[in-house]
Order: sequence, then structure tokens, then C-alpha cells
Amino acid sequence: MQGTSNSSIIYKATLVASVGGLLFGYDTAVISGAIGFMRTYYHLSDLMTGWVASCALLGCIIGAMYSGALSDRIGRKKVLMLSGLLFTISSVGTSLAPNLWIFVVFRIIGGMGIGIASMLSPMYISEMAPAAIRGRLISIFQLGIVTGILVIYFVNAYIAGIHDESWNVSTGWRWMFGSGIIPSIIFILLLLTVPESPRWLAGQKRETEALVILETINDSVTAQWELDSIRESLKDERPFSFSTLKEPKLKRALVIGIFLAIFSQITGINAIMYYAPEIFKSTGVGSDSAFMQTVLVGIINVAFTFVAINYVDTWGRKKLLLLGISGMAICLFIVGFAFFNEQKGYLILIAILGYIACFAMSLGPLAFVVIAEIFPTKARATAMSVATFFLWSAVFLVSQTFPVLIGTIGNAYTFWLYMGIAVIALLFIWRVVPETKGKSLEEIENSL
Repeated sequence: MQGTSNSSIIYKATLVASVGGLLFGYDTAVISGAIGFMRTYYHLSDLMTGWVASCALLGCIIGAMYSGALSDRIGRKKVLMLSGLLFTISSVGTSLAPNLWIFVVFRIIGGMGIGIASMLSPMYISEMAPAAIRGRLISIFQLGIVTGILVIYFVNAYIAGIHDESWNVSTGWRWMFGSGIIPSIIFILLLLTVPESPRWLAGQKRETEALVILETINDSVTAQWELDSIRESLKDERPFSFSTLKEPKLKRALVIGIFLAIFSQITGINAIMYYAPEIFKSTGVGSDSAFMQTVLVGIINVAFTFVAINYVDTWGRKKLLLLGISGMAICLFIVGFAFFNEQKGYLILIAILGYIACFAMSLGPLAFVVIAEIFPTKARATAMSVATFFLWSAVFLVSQTFPVLIGTIGNAYTFWLYMGIAVIALLFIWRVVPETKGKSLEEIENSL
């Protein structure tokens, strides 16, 4: 059922939650500009450089694991505020850290903030949004992530240009981490201006408060209908526990959520992002400026996320996913083919940018969209925590195995391996993932 909706309140809540995505992108990518200077400052070995660059992932896994149960207990808004607080603590701690191990501790704390935001921001948006535009609104969270990545590229470049190399080695990298304090505090203050999730309030038996919020989003008839649907979905459900995985409804949703989360990472996106500067140097494009290479990737990422935002609620999740992953598989084949034949030049560059564009319009945002939609109301937070835990575990797996794969089976076969995984993902989505566009969360729950 769809009535009229108050778009200003919905979009405000979405944009505030998406600042969590911006912090996610900002805090994840800040290391890219700082790690070279830190390597010199701390005399890091290859192994230690890898650990310092990826230690935040440990925090991401912890944050994703516990945020669902915590948000069920104290509310979505308070836990999002906690993520903002963790980002702030991390920015202060990493910028002032007196030694490397204290830096790592604060970096892991920031990772916990990323893990919480990656799970809770899209879930909060899904619980606030009307069915007709929910896909678009959750995709704005992904836009927040890629915008955060692009912003920190510019911030890092600006800070690196303030003084000379020796200043960057001693001090500049600290400023890069410290710059995260500003968006973190803005996020916490903005969260004070948006309502709690009506679905969480209904689950806490605070139905009057839930109805007030639903009525600010929708007309009164639609609001009452949504509250009745939420009440019905909560009626016979036990709280989520691992014993309830045997229930077919939840089992199918969890399989879809976990595999989508894993496929969004093991189809090679982080490997591509990690390797892009080296590939671009081999093409002769922008070899003088690592900044221009990363900005080009960032702009493509942002631009094609708008494709998902524009079409996800008209074309549907499934069609966009199938289209995007097909493009990713083709681009990965071309990258592997070019390496196999030792080709230099623009072919690899075009294929890499094509891959990023296809990811940005499909698996990038839509994995979050589908994961935020498919779980029953009472199990949603904990089940999304499980799916997001697998997502961050997959990120860690790819970041650790990519250099090993390149060293053992070579460039061509590594990218062809990712292509094979993309084909498996394509078949999985075609056969298993349902279309959820235009349905309320409770209707999706019933259809599963």
C-alpha cells in the first residue's frame, strides 16, 4: 500500500545516516595518503606496512559483529552516535599516537566505527523509507561512502602540499588522520535532529511513538497500515538466535545476505582499487600524479553510483545486479587477457574504469540495499550483523590473499579467478535473489 509521503523528513534522515557512509569511506581511505609517510617515519617492513594499512579491518569485523544486538537493545540512533564517537576518538588518537602500537589500537577503534556504520546506516534508512523509494535511499548510503573516499583524496593531497616531504613524514600524516574529527562531530550533532526508527520503537512496544514518526513520514492512513503490518510481523516471532536459522524464511534470507556480502568483495573490487595506481602507471596515464589516478577512480565511483540511485526503484534490484556483474565479468576478462598477452596502453585502463563503473552501479550499493531489506523485523539487526561480519571478513581475505595470488599464479590468472567468481555471483543472483522493489519490508518478509 502506498500513500503520500513527506519527502523532506525522509531525505533528511537518509542524508544524516549517509554521513555515516561518508565517515566509513573517509576513515577507510585516509590510510592511502598517509601510509607512505608512516612507512618512512616508523621504518616499516613490507609485513608491518600491510598490518598498519589493514589493521582497521579487525575493528570493522568486531563492530559489525556486535552492533546488531546492541542496536536491538538501546536503539538504532544511539548506536549510530556511538559509531560517530568511535570515529572521533580514533581521529584524535591516531593523530596524537606517541608510538606505532598505540596508533594501531586507535585505528582498530576507528574500524569498529566503520563496522557499525556499514551495518546500521543502511538498516536505519531501510526502516525509515517508504517502499517506493527505499532502494534509491539506501543507495545514497553508498554514495556517502564513495564521496567520503573522494573527499579524503583531496584532503590528503591538500595536507601533503602544505610543506615539504620531511614535514609530511614527521607531521603531515598525523594531520590527515586528525582531519576526521570534523566530519565525526558533525555526524553526532546531525543525529540529534532525526527520529528513532519506527520499526525499532514498535519492537519495544512503544507503538504510540512509532505511529507519530510514521505519520510524519506518510499520510495517517498509510502510517496506520504500516504500523499494523509491523505489529503483525512482530507478533509470532521469537527473538533471533542461531537456533532460528532452521526456519526456512530466515535461513533463505541469511543465505542471500551472506553470499551477497561475500560476493560484493571477492569479485575483486579492493584488489582493483589497490592495484589501479600501478596499472595506470603501466599505461602511461597520469604516471606523474598518483593523486590524479585515485581521483579519476573516485569520480567514476561517484558518477556511476548515481546510476544505481536513479534506476534501482524503476528497473529493480535484480536487473541492475545482473547487468552490473555481467559488465564486471567482461572487464575482468579483458584485464586478464591484456596481462596474459603483456599488452600495455589504454585497454587495461578502460577495462579497469569499466569494472569500477559496473561495480558502482550494481554490487557496490545494491548489496547493502538487498541486505537491508530481506530480514524479518525482529531478526533484522542481528541478521544484518551476521551478513556484514561476513562482508568484512571477505574484505580481510581479499586484502591478504591478493598479493599472494599475484606472486604465485600471476596477474592474468588472478583477474580471471575474480572473473570466475563474478560468473558464479551472476548465477546465484539470477537463481536465488528475489526482486524486492516496491514492496514494504513486511511484504518482503512474507514473500520469503
